[in-house]
Amino acid sequence: MSAVTRRRLLAMAAAAGAAAAQSAPKKTPTLCVFSKHLAFLDYPTLARTLVDLKVPGCDLTVRPGGHVEPENVVRDLPRAHAALHGQGVTVPMITTGLLSADDPAARPTLEAAHALGVPLFKLGYYRYRDLSKLDETLASVKRQVDGLAALAKDVGIQAGFHNHSGNYVGAAMWDHWSLVKDVDPNAMGFYFDPYHATIEGGLGGWQIGFNRLAPRILMVAIKDFYWEKTGGKWGVHDCPLGEGMVDFPQFFKMLAQTGFSGPITLHQEFEVQGPSKTIREERTLVAIEKDVDYLRGQLNAAFGQVA
Repeated sequence: MSAVTRRRLLAMAAAAGAAAAQSAPKKTPTLCVFSKHLAFLDYPTLARTLVDLKVPGCDLTVRPGGHVEPENVVRDLPRAHAALHGQGVTVPMITTGLLSADDPAARPTLEAAHALGVPLFKLGYYRYRDLSKLDETLASVKRQVDGLAALAKDVGIQAGFHNHSGNYVGAAMWDHWSLVKDVDPNAMGFYFDPYHATIEGGLGGWQIGFNRLAPRILMVAIKDFYWEKTGGKWGVHDCPLGEGMVDFPQFFKMLAQTGFSGPITLHQEFEVQGPSKTIREERTLVAIEKDVDYLRGQLNAAFGQVA
């Protein structure tokens, strides 16, 4: 084969590979709503509501007081999943209160989720009860995290560890990293929340923490806040997206650069006022729709068109 022919064949192969890469479907995040904020809806109505909101995914609560109670998970998770899927709504993650593999609900919950094709679950929360005993707390949490990770690996599902602000293990994201860095990535990663990260590190801390955890971020939670002084004390005031201190354009730019394609869940933590339960529920849906529109705009700007 002549050198000219060989170069031509190599060029044709490279062009074909580039064309195939361009034609391959681009993976983008799945926009979800956290079902906690729609707890007043039954499974079929929840599904229809998400369709009306043009939200393709649901982060379903499977914990005490959630849409699925842990003791009923084997019966009710398939029912909830069927109602959502019947309307074309996916369930890319569930939110649990699980803290230990010894919890009687742990294996049934994870096995039920895995059987339905749910790939991810959120852990519950570990707290620093005594700040003079940081090392002891971390050692105890490490044992529980390792146990849950082993169970998750055995079942075939991945856990996400949430960085909640306050006296929670993981508020300082280096704690997060130290607890999970040696755990099998196929079993456990992180559920990153720029709201809580900004509360704990509003200038550069949230960006440092994000970059530390970025290689193993599996899911993302979205909400907004600003600091407010009430009664002489500063506190966190939850608000609609874009009205607070979370730098969403910068965050989503950074997230997109990692190639992230997991679930991005909208949380609506701010209080919705109304003279009656019915009116508050109606206004909640309006507020969620407004936040969905804002969030979709941010995602489209960072990732290109998303569902």
